Amino acid sequence: MIHPDDHEVSGFLYADGHRLRNGEGRELLLRGVGLGSWLLPEGYMWRFPEQGDRPRRIEAMITALIGADGAEAFWETYYDRYVAEADIARIAEEGFNSIRIPINARYILREEEGVSGWHEEHLVRLDQVIGWCREHRIYAILDLHGAPGGQTGTNIDDSAQDLPELFTDESNKQLTIAIWRMLAERYKDEWIIAGYDLLNEPLPDWFSQYNDQVMPLYREIIAAIREVDARHMIILEGVHWATDWSIFEGLPDNKLPDDNVMLQFHKYWNNPDTESIQKYLDARERLNVPLFMGEGGENNKDWYAGAFQLFEDHGISWNFWTWKKLDTDNSPCSIVLPQGWHKLVSYLEGGPKPERVEAQAILDEYLHNLSLDNCVYHADVVRSLFRRLPVRIPAVFYGYKGSGLSFGRAPGRQAAAGIGFREEDGMDFRFVEGDRTVPNFQHGRGEAWLSEERLCVVLMEGDWVAYEFTVPGSAGDMELLKPGDLEGSRERQESQGSEDAPELQVLEELQSLEEQGDTQDTRVLEESQDTQGSEDRQDSLALELRVLMSGPDSELLVKLDGQEIGRIHGAASGSGQNWQTVRIQSGQPLEAGAHELTVSAAAGAASLEWLDLR
Repeated sequence: MIHPDDHEVSGFLYADGHRLRNGEGRELLLRGVGLGSWLLPEGYMWRFPEQGDRPRRIEAMITALIGADGAEAFWETYYDRYVAEADIARIAEEGFNSIRIPINARYILREEEGVSGWHEEHLVRLDQVIGWCREHRIYAILDLHGAPGGQTGTNIDDSAQDLPELFTDESNKQLTIAIWRMLAERYKDEWIIAGYDLLNEPLPDWFSQYNDQVMPLYREIIAAIREVDARHMIILEGVHWATDWSIFEGLPDNKLPDDNVMLQFHKYWNNPDTESIQKYLDARERLNVPLFMGEGGENNKDWYAGAFQLFEDHGISWNFWTWKKLDTDNSPCSIVLPQGWHKLVSYLEGGPKPERVEAQAILDEYLHNLSLDNCVYHADVVRSLFRRLPVRIPAVFYGYKGSGLSFGRAPGRQAAAGIGFREEDGMDFRFVEGDRTVPNFQHGRGEAWLSEERLCVVLMEGDWVAYEFTVPGSAGDMELLKPGDLEGSRERQESQGSEDAPELQVLEELQSLEEQGDTQDTRVLEESQDTQGSEDRQDSLALELRVLMSGPDSELLVKLDGQEIGRIHGAASGSGQNWQTVRIQSGQPLEAGAHELTVSAAAGAASLEWLDLR
């Protein structure tokens, strides 16, 4: 795994085979967030219904409510407050090294009657944000999210007619090419720009009759960019929400249109497992390019803890969607819902029109709430993306590096029957309760898993699973770790029966966790040892595990960075009857950076639902 350090954001990025390198030639992964709804407002991030699902519909509503002059003032304030320097600074402080900036073509085009050309004042605002990125050392990706005419034919590209008119009107193609040439000429010397993301999510499958136009258009755009800019990386997305990469197949000599290209896919609401991204991994091998998961999120924090570790373990750059939206708990920043907001929703749905004074007050409160200082900040979202303490990890999301590195089955044990999730691993996954047979990872507003959706992994004697996590420290304290740096602790296959365990004592019983709807017994197992903390380490790891021991002779062995920190015995935990939450306290200080926890079945069998690390 490649962890960030203080020097990785440096110089022009470029593709080198499967890898991304910075201007110093150092390998890195992009780890970023998208600035969704800033320059292309998306109605769901405003909690609006279909009647307000895209910029032009939101704009029409605001103009109808407060007049053209009031609307113009509203939007300029909106653009200034939705993304300010404080946002960029906070993104950098959290350890992200990049942002993706979705751009609506209409934002940078003059629309006044009788006037055509570029909207220079709006471009200056884009310059400003790019300058903040340089100041705070995070790369910026320019993403044409809404091309002229619309590349998707849906709300997300601001389509006027719900048609992909980019591909039906040649003038829209030529304007798109001109936009990219203008941006490339403007930013050709700006190294903080990571690359140019030419089209966001072109052509869903119901418009697939235009798929054969995408690669030719990509080639034309790239040719125009290269007339003025030879250095910036080109980022290409597949069709159908960036998930269909058939347009990259059958290329002459397996050659993409440029030598400095990264391919992008998006991932929402499905299995966080290797099988779900195998076609992209195969394309990486075939085309010898780096991969970018350019949009993923809009789920719950448990899914984040699995999906983003999946990208890390496969060496895939990633970008979380999205940084800020209204009234949410599954993005880092939640804009506080203004009083009376429901009246705007009702008006969009055909209800009474609020009086101008009232509408202005509601919209003014919304603008006030946009600033980072006025948002509710959900640090747990960020921690789940980085697996940074404190964090909860569902047990089924052990590492994705493969057998012998992230998990192991006892020698000779046959693979378990599959449930349509991580089937190649052959591990035994089951539902904690109920009669479901297939997992559900579709939780678009961040809803917690229902009781019947909760999963566990069953460990038989000799099985083991490994979980990587990070300990925060002061800024810039993360080393650049290379693949294999954590593998020195891989002696678990030989040492499952080690007798060097610290002596553990049951110290106290904790109250049952209310969110678990079943009978529980929560126990604390702790090693007594005094430790000294420091700025770049924490005293020790406090670990809770949700377990079901199969019998009195069953036993789980827990290791931290290869050193045993505790055992869980079936005889001490009322085995075979109820799920329990067991606490283990390690006795060793934890340095800032990457660590690995392994859980193995030393005897008998046990089910593991989640781990909470603090």
